[in-house]
Amino acid sequence: MNHLGIQHIVEFYRCSRSIISDGKQVEKVTLEAARLANATIIESIFHKFSPQGISGVILIAESHLTIHTWPEHCYAAVDFFSCGVLDHKAAIAHMQKEFEAVKRSIETFKRGDLKE
Repeated sequence: MNHLGIQHIVEFYRCSRSIISDGKQVEKVTLEAARLANATIIESIFHKFSPQGISGVILIAESHLTIHTWPEHCYAAVDFFSCGVLDHKAAIAHMQKEFEAVKRSIETFKRGDLKE
């Protein structure tokens, strides 16, 4: 590997408004995604905003998984960064399915180029 880590910026569109409005559900799905990726979960914190929206951070030994939801737009944004070999595809597919997202986009970046 010629880099220190990989980062996936994921956007989920046309999600179920009721699911991404529910703080407990967003936390459950995001933690399940981390487990499906075989990440080593250290700690997580999720916050529900008033009147709407959820932000969450899962600190993993390999780096982090974050989510922010905008239920009023049926949209969720995810940042999944890791320095280890994780199953990002399984995690992202799980989140898309559980949030009932009709569309997603993924940008992937190699971080820490070791050739520099």
